[in-house]
Amino acid sequence: MRNEKKSLKAIGGFILAVLLLFGGINPGYSADERITFGDFSWESVQFHNRVAGFLIEKGWNREVGYTFVEEIPGFMGLERGDLQIAMEAWIDNSASYWEKAEKRGEIVSLGKNFPDAPQGWYVPTYIIKGDEARGIKPTAPDLRSVTDLPRYWELFKDPEKKTKGRFNNGPSGWIVSVTNAKRLESYGLDETFVNFYTGSAAALAISIAEAYEKGKPVLAYYWEPTPILGMYDMTKLEEPPYDKKVFDETGGCAFPKCRVLKVANREFLEGSPEIRDMLEHYQTSLELTNEALAYMKKNGVGPVETAKWFLQSHSELWKSWVSDPEAVARISKALL
Repeated sequence: MRNEKKSLKAIGGFILAVLLLFGGINPGYSADERITFGDFSWESVQFHNRVAGFLIEKGWNREVGYTFVEEIPGFMGLERGDLQIAMEAWIDNSASYWEKAEKRGEIVSLGKNFPDAPQGWYVPTYIIKGDEARGIKPTAPDLRSVTDLPRYWELFKDPEKKTKGRFNNGPSGWIVSVTNAKRLESYGLDETFVNFYTGSAAALAISIAEAYEKGKPVLAYYWEPTPILGMYDMTKLEEPPYDKKVFDETGGCAFPKCRVLKVANREFLEGSPEIRDMLEHYQTSLELTNEALAYMKKNGVGPVETAKWFLQSHSELWKSWVSDPEAVARISKALL
């Protein structure tokens, strides 16, 4: 998923040192200090951080803040107590660090935010089923699996190399993009498709959005939850079931689903049992997260406004997370 960063421990330490120097975050933690969320670089974690932050601020009258940080430096900050909470840790993308950190015991898992996140190769559903409302007829009615793609390569014709289709990959700097290139070869699709590196996360999203808005075919790597898959009806193509040995050697099978955990600093949790209880009960779904991200994109608003809209729209859900009736009353009043 996403750009699984190869962050170095030394770089992470330097980043945190700079933040400390300029007063961005403070080492250590006491119960009267600000609660700081690790704000990673993708929209869904920023949204979930604001949902939890709103509940904490309004329910327990605590000051909250958000510090931008990449994944490995963020894990380091959580271990050290510079940060207190991150509502999405894609731990399988940083497995080697996470396993060691978990053993050290300073960063604690509070369970899954939503079910394991899928990633794979997507096409617009209308090329398979059509879209009567838009006057689109199905152009690939039998497309179900990656193994069907050679029959339909002309649908996805590359504008620069017209003898092949185009597979929209992520940027070349993403580890997953290297994996996708290997997977194209493993499936024999390099004979009929061009591996096109889109250059950035934004460019990858635009390649899907532009095609979808025009009702055109597009084949692209993507993942959930994201604004794009919240807004557009896309179908993930079938692949052989995930097999670690096969995946590591050739990539010729489905991606593993990625565990997405809520994580927090141990010392903070020990001093904040009511907040810990809320965080442990906090649980959403891919559908709910996609819905919120689509709202954010369609309305041109940020994660703060989206979080408040989400809490207003799903009052029974968040009330199931908060066991303190006085906190529920304070939060409800703040949402009026």
